[in-house]
Amino acid sequence: MSQGITEQQVADFLSANPDFFSQQAWLLEKLTVPHQAGGAVSLVERQTSVLRAKAQTLQTHLSDMIDAARHNDGQFEKTKRMVLSLLEADNFDEVSIALEESLCGDFSGDEVELILFCDTALEVNNLRVLPRAETSMVQPLVDTTLPSCGQFSDAMTRFLFRNPQEPVRSCAAVPLVKGETLGLLAIGSYDPLYFQSSQGTVFLSYIGEVLSRILARLMQIRG
Repeated sequence: MSQGITEQQVADFLSANPDFFSQQAWLLEKLTVPHQAGGAVSLVERQTSVLRAKAQTLQTHLSDMIDAARHNDGQFEKTKRMVLSLLEADNFDEVSIALEESLCGDFSGDEVELILFCDTALEVNNLRVLPRAETSMVQPLVDTTLPSCGQFSDAMTRFLFRNPQEPVRSCAAVPLVKGETLGLLAIGSYDPLYFQSSQGTVFLSYIGEVLSRILARLMQIRG
């Protein structure tokens, strides 16, 4: 003691002996910890406050996880309904109708366009068929092979959505590829923030993979 004990030595000792105060309980009544608002509180009160704050943080984190799980569960059910509807489609028009009902109904999209790239005539009513020579406007969206989201140029937006009920202010575009580029799925929103370039595209990629396989099958049947 004559040489003095440093704060670090005390801290190291207590860290190595976490049960020290259980053997010296009387010290807890004499120890105080400065409070941010002034005055002092006992060590026990301080520990209780810290534990209560940690418990609240964990409770909030758990609540966020539960909310995320519920959201994901809802997304899964909507996606399952869409995929089942697509699998039951016997032709291109039924595919287009299934997409519009799901993306505009379950997923709150405002406009949906299914564009098929094909150089031969197809008898369809609910989707667009473009010769490959006329797809240069959307080529940047197709070249990525990954979904694109955000605010597109006015020219590209007008090309994708022919007769929107309101101006489309944000979009998602999903290339449809199965061996070759088959077409493009475009989803539009009147909300400029609904689709953003920073958002995840896992769901859109999954829908693109499913839809590409279905379209490829229908084109084989047609051929």
